[in-house]
Amino acid sequence: MKLNSLKANLKASKRKKRVGRGLGSGHGVTAGRGTKGQKARSGRGKGPSYEGGQTPLQRRLPRYPGFKNPFKKEIIPVNLEKLNIFEDGTVVDAKLLTKKGLVKKKNKLIKILAKGELKKKLTVKAYAFSKKAQEKIEALGGKVEVVK
Repeated sequence: MKLNSLKANLKASKRKKRVGRGLGSGHGVTAGRGTKGQKARSGRGKGPSYEGGQTPLQRRLPRYPGFKNPFKKEIIPVNLEKLNIFEDGTVVDAKLLTKKGLVKKKNKLIKILAKGELKKKLTVKAYAFSKKAQEKIEALGGKVEVVK
C-alpha cells in the first residue's frame, strides 16, 4: 500500500449544504424552511420553555420564600412535670421517654423545660436543658447529663 493509492472515505468529504443560494442549488427560495410561519423566520425558535403563548410551567408554579435547611435539628420539648411518672433514682433517657409515650418520635433530640414542679430525684439524660429545669432537678438532688 502506498500513499498515492489511498482514497478518502466518501462520507468524510461530503460538502456542506449551502441553502438560500438560488433555485439551481435545490435549496433556494425558502432554503428548506417551508413557507411562512414562525419557523420560517430569521432568529426563529423560542427556546425549550416556550409553550405557544400559554403561561409557561415555571411561571404557573408558586414561589416559596426562604429555603429548607438540610442541617436543621428537630428538638422535642418535654416539661418537668411529666417526669413525675418515674420513680425516685430512675435514669431517664430518650429511650425511656419514648417507651413511656412522652416522646412520639424515635431518635430525636430532647430538651427538658422547666414547666411544672418535679417531685422526684432523677438522673436525666437529654440533648439540652433550660437553665431553670437544670436548677430544679439539681435542687432535689438529681443529676443532669447532656447527651450529644
